[in-house]
Amino acid sequence: MKRTGTVCMRLALLAGLGVLLGGCGEPGSGAEHGHTHTAGDASHDEGERGDAHGAGADSHEHDEVSLEPVSAGGMSIEVAQGHGGIGAGKESQLVVKLPYSDGGQTIVRAWLGTEDRTLSYVGRGAYAPSHDDYDIHAVAPDPLPADAMWWIEIEKPDGTTIVGSTRPIRD
Repeated sequence: MKRTGTVCMRLALLAGLGVLLGGCGEPGSGAEHGHTHTAGDASHDEGERGDAHGAGADSHEHDEVSLEPVSAGGMSIEVAQGHGGIGAGKESQLVVKLPYSDGGQTIVRAWLGTEDRTLSYVGRGAYAPSHDDYDIHAVAPDPLPADAMWWIEIEKPDGTTIVGSTRPIRD
């Protein structure tokens, strides 16, 4: 009898842990979050998006701060950082707004650290058609280089790849 109770308790704990950990998904999993963009004068709430968290009360918001635009391939790319300042081993969010609309056909990747990606986790953007932007989650390397930057790689549908960077907000 005692063994059955222990097994039931373990199953209940695992189920509860699954609910807690399932909330935001793994970094770079593409799970979309309800969040508020603040880029210049434009502000919009993604809480209304049908996302992995559901809409309304189940969604949560992230404060995003506009960063210096990324200049790459003759383009100026708007970016905003979420989840607060970067820190060693900490997950951060980057929202990327391309200067063209292609319905999500571009592959957008981002990482924190150095251009050569040493010890960096590279996140792949999830396209949000309701805002025509890409939501990327990446974990900063530990230790975090003193000169760490947000690096963005854009792979266009024609195969052209460009890379650029911008200074992140730090803790």
